[in-house]
Amino acid sequence: MRISELSQRSGVPVPSIKFYLREGLLPRGELTSPNQARYDEDHLNRLRLVSALTGVGGLSVAAARDVLAVIDAEEPNLDDLMGVTLKAVHPITTENEPTDAELAEVDSLAERHGWYVHPDSPLREEVAQVVAALHQAGLDTGSGWVDGYARAADDVARQDHEVLTGLDGLDEVLRTVVVGTVLGERLLAALRRMAQASEAHRRYGV
Repeated sequence: MRISELSQRSGVPVPSIKFYLREGLLPRGELTSPNQARYDEDHLNRLRLVSALTGVGGLSVAAARDVLAVIDAEEPNLDDLMGVTLKAVHPITTENEPTDAELAEVDSLAERHGWYVHPDSPLREEVAQVVAALHQAGLDTGSGWVDGYARAADDVARQDHEVLTGLDGLDEVLRTVVVGTVLGERLLAALRRMAQASEAHRRYGV
């Protein structure tokens, strides 16, 4: 197919496709003339993935490139892919370094819920940064509120992995991990706000 058909089938504008080609997010097509190239179904699938990551998913070009590099590796590793994807979704900042007490609070939370968390996991520090911010805002993280979020996160994590058990090919698994992680973050946040609005209406009639 030509780039115009690729655009039509994917819903991605031609200028965006050309940008993805220049940035190396989308492989070049097969040249049929100096100014024309032919694209196939693999290009269409990759384009839909790139568009999901950088569009609604909100990943930067650099972050999307890192994720795609793991997918395209000769022997893609699911653990590596999850790590790179999670880092791309929420890059760790160096602001508000958590204290040892806040890190210990995260470790205690993980232990209560039976989670394995590597001591060097950036997610451990990220959660501790959020705990630190909650403390600074004057919220009581020991009230059971954070544990409620942890229980909800457990349910979501189980659902995520249940989806993977029904998949066959490695490519499909990798794409599902990436898209599910990136867009799942947006979906979960939107559903939370929707549920909050509904609960407010139920309780207060607003």
